[in-house]
Amino acid sequence: MLNVKSRDLVHATAPILKQHGVALTTHFYARMFQYNPELKQIFNEGHQQSGAQQQALAMAVAAYAEHIDNPSVLAPVLTHIANKHISLGIRPEHYPIVGHHLLASIREVLGEAASDELITAWAAAYGQLADVLIAEEAQLYAAAAFKQGGWTGWRGFVVAKKEVESSEITSFYLRPADGGSVPDYAPGQYISVRMFVPEWNLMQPRQYSLSDAPGNDYLRISVKREQIGNIIGQVSNLLHNTVNVGDVIDLAPPAGDFVLHQDRKTPVVLISGGVGITPMLSMLKHIVKTSSDRAVRFVHGCRNAEVHAFKNAVNQLATQQSNLEKVFFYGEACPDLSHDHLGYVDLVKIADSAILPDADYYICGPLAFMQAQIKSLQTMGVSAERIHAEAFGTGGVAA
Repeated sequence: MLNVKSRDLVHATAPILKQHGVALTTHFYARMFQYNPELKQIFNEGHQQSGAQQQALAMAVAAYAEHIDNPSVLAPVLTHIANKHISLGIRPEHYPIVGHHLLASIREVLGEAASDELITAWAAAYGQLADVLIAEEAQLYAAAAFKQGGWTGWRGFVVAKKEVESSEITSFYLRPADGGSVPDYAPGQYISVRMFVPEWNLMQPRQYSLSDAPGNDYLRISVKREQIGNIIGQVSNLLHNTVNVGDVIDLAPPAGDFVLHQDRKTPVVLISGGVGITPMLSMLKHIVKTSSDRAVRFVHGCRNAEVHAFKNAVNQLATQQSNLEKVFFYGEACPDLSHDHLGYVDLVKIADSAILPDADYYICGPLAFMQAQIKSLQTMGVSAERIHAEAFGTGGVAA
């Protein structure tokens, strides 16, 4: 445990970190990759080049300093980070390396303001944080390894099927190359894919939501092709352009804390934007597959019919399941009127059918989309504990 003096010293740096945190974390990553270039393959190079990773770490460090007196406030955030870490293969031996470069960066960036006393306090604070994450990650690694079909690290999977879902999204059906079984997972979780990116001369991991219900003999991801030239789209373009049926790719085991609460019988409202439909489809198909009688509302928004993935699958389920209602929002009018509303997803407009008593609301999509839907739900009186969200984009970047 940190003593009072150390906590006070760390807490006093919170305002400085909020103002200058990105400069610190930018220096930190540059320093760490200079001395430990082998760690580059763990981190998303696209997020490094865009500055998203540096921004995310700066926010995390400042939040830790601000709540150092009561770090339990950050427990949900730490659980989220721990899941990201096990999906990237971060192990206990990485923490001393990160800590060394972080402390050196604090001293080098803050200069005379970084007294020996402050560095000692931050070393203790970092050690406390590392211990919490290492312990939580150990539990997650053990759970992943000991379940039927489970593993840790990377495992080869064969592409058994490649299916175009829309003009932007393609699904990959993946089976273990070793002939073994696949593990169970919670609807909403993701897996990491690792591929070699020639332009960067690096192995690069990326997380993709599992887009089918658990219980099959395959894992399915549905990947959006990012625009060519977009620094955050290198791996998605490799998957679309170069990976074919019969190829083998490396996967990490399922992870993630944005999951369907299967222990509840409350109504479920699934709200997605763009490729954020993928974990929602997993949740929806699991509810149907388990013959649950929970009322379900499936709300999805996208630009137009061409980019709308899984439209037919959701429509078919809606005709078969009396407890399921779907609503589609399109940004552009569709000639065949396959959408229900024109414009951005507007929950107020469909409140009579989509806002249900005691429902749990799951939201997935770009950060701005997620923020808008949360604000709308809160305005309509939905309590925070009933809102569960996962941002696809830089808002979900882990340090």
